[in-house]
Amino acid sequence: MREFSICVYCGSRPGELPTYADAAGAIGTEIGRRGWQLVYGGGRAGLMGVVADAALAAGATAVGVIPQSLMGRELGHRGLTELHVVQTMHQRKMMMAERSDAFLALPGGIGTFEELFEVWSWRQLGYHAKPLGLLNVAGYYDALLSFLTHSREQGFMTTAQTDLLHVADEPVALLQRLVDHAPERGGNYRRI
Repeated sequence: MREFSICVYCGSRPGELPTYADAAGAIGTEIGRRGWQLVYGGGRAGLMGVVADAALAAGATAVGVIPQSLMGRELGHRGLTELHVVQTMHQRKMMMAERSDAFLALPGGIGTFEELFEVWSWRQLGYHAKPLGLLNVAGYYDALLSFLTHSREQGFMTTAQTDLLHVADEPVALLQRLVDHAPERGGNYRRI
């Protein structure tokens, strides 16, 4: 059976709290410790660089996917197992999704939000059955989670939809929940 592959979405900036980088490092280290593969946006700056460096240091395979237009801006990580330079954001997101068995969002900005919500939307529409996780480091996502509850209470989302997102504040436990909920088919993890 091939290695489990997890897509991590996170900021290309470090954020204000050292706790964010600590969590990104813990996620990367645990991915390597488990013998998994990291798939992510290919940058070496901010939390993206932290998670990739930690995964590599712990022995993980690390696959980055970055558009040509962001190579300089996000400082593409040249030390990865694989670095794919694509032409568009759409190609980036599709390749990351196809190469992954689960998705995990760490703290980040608009790009992280957009990537998480896209794969979440695909999940609830039945385009894939891969688990989704949100690591709520130091309460970073508290306001978003409150808004999602409000959206459900106002009739725009269902409990079944919000329950598709596994939320935790502890990295190792969340990674275990994601692998426990990953569907398998014929000995291999299902892909989009």
